[in-house]
Amino acid sequence: MPSTKATGSTGLTKRSVVLHGHATSVALEPAFWAALSAWAEEEGLSLAGLIAAIDRGREAGTLASAIRVAVLDYAFRTPPAR
Repeated sequence: MPSTKATGSTGLTKRSVVLHGHATSVALEPAFWAALSAWAEEEGLSLAGLIAAIDRGREAGTLASAIRVAVLDYAFRTPPAR
């Protein structure tokens, strides 16, 4: 389980994950962490596994930005649960 740390008044939560054998920190809004966790669970992946897949697919920019874009892309192509 990734470690979690609130980052003050920014509304971001920082988590440390191990990617490709190295620890890295990612700061996201709680809603993005929740959506990312739900997506990982649906796919049968660990959170770190899903983040690693997103990292492998990113072309430029920060990992946090790539995660936000991936989560939004997933949300727009996934029908809502009824």
